Amino acid sequence: MQNVSVKSKSSPKDFFLNLGAIVALFTVIGNLINILFIVINTAFPQIVNTYYSYYTPSISFPVATLIIFFPIYILLMWILEREYATEPERKNIGIRKWLTYITLFIAGLTLAGDLVTVLYYFIDGQELTASFLLKVLVVFVIALAVFLYYISDIRGKLTSMSKKVWMIVAFVIVLGSIIWGFSVLGSPRTQQLLKYDEQKVNDLQNMDYLVTNYYSLHASLPSSINDLGCVQSSNSGMCSDKQTNRMYEYILIGQSAKAYQLCAEFNKASQKNQYAVPLYYDTTATDWSHPAGRYCFDKTIPANQYIQPKAIPAMPVKQ
Repeated sequence: MQNVSVKSKSSPKDFFLNLGAIVALFTVIGNLINILFIVINTAFPQIVNTYYSYYTPSISFPVATLIIFFPIYILLMWILEREYATEPERKNIGIRKWLTYITLFIAGLTLAGDLVTVLYYFIDGQELTASFLLKVLVVFVIALAVFLYYISDIRGKLTSMSKKVWMIVAFVIVLGSIIWGFSVLGSPRTQQLLKYDEQKVNDLQNMDYLVTNYYSLHASLPSSINDLGCVQSSNSGMCSDKQTNRMYEYILIGQSAKAYQLCAEFNKASQKNQYAVPLYYDTTATDWSHPAGRYCFDKTIPANQYIQPKAIPAMPVKQ
C-alpha cells in the first residue's frame, strides 16, 4: 500500500524539480571544472608541437554560467528539502531514485576513469606534469564529493546540519575558483583589453598577407597603406584598430631590402608563449609577441617569394 501511496504523490512537479536540480548540478560541475582547467593551463603552460591557439583563454562564459546555475541548484534543493520535510515519503518517488543513482554511477565512473588515466600515464612512462596532476586532482575531488554526498543521501545519513555544511563548502569552492580564475587571468576589464590586443595581432597578420600578396603581383612593396586597399575596399576592416578606429601603421623601410614594419598600439604585454607558432602563411616565421604600448614588427619579403609572371599580350590576328 505504501508504494501505491508514493506513486500517487508522484507528479510533474516532482519530475521537473528533481530533473532541474540534477541538470543544474551537472552544469555547475562542468563549468567549475572548465574554469579550473583554464586557470591551470594558464598558470602551468605546456608547449607542444601542435596547432597553437593565439587567443587568450577566457573564463567569462563558465563564470556567468556558475553565477546563474549555482543559485538555481541551491534554490531547487531547498524547495525539494522543504517538500521532503512535510512529506517524507516523497523521497522514495521513482524519478528521484533514478536520477540519484544515475548521478552516483557517473561520479563513480569518473573516479575510476581518473585513476585509470593516472595509472596509464605512470605505466606508459609519460611525463606526469604539474598541469596534468592538478587536472586529475580537480576531477577526482569534485567527483568524490558528489559521490559521497549522494551516497550519504541514499543511506539516510544526511542531517539538516550536514546538508548546510555541504552547501557552504560548495559555495566556498565555487567562489574560490572564480576568484582564483580572475587573479590568474585578470579582471573582466583586463580580459577586454587582451581581446582587443588579439584582434590587433590578427589584423596585422592579415595585413602582412596583403603586403606579401601585393609583392607577388607587382614585384615591389606597396609604397603606403593605401596601396593595400585599406581606404575604400573590403580590406578596410583589417587595416584599422577596432579599439581606437585609427589606421594601423605600415612603414616602408626599403624596396631593395624588401623590408617594412607593421605597427599598432597595444594595451598589455602578450602572455608568455601566446604566439609561439606562426600562421601557416607567415613565411618569415614572425614572433608576434609584443610589449604594452606602441610596437612595430619588422618584416621582410623572403628571397624565394613567388612573383606572378606578367601576362604577355596576345598578337593581333590579321584579317
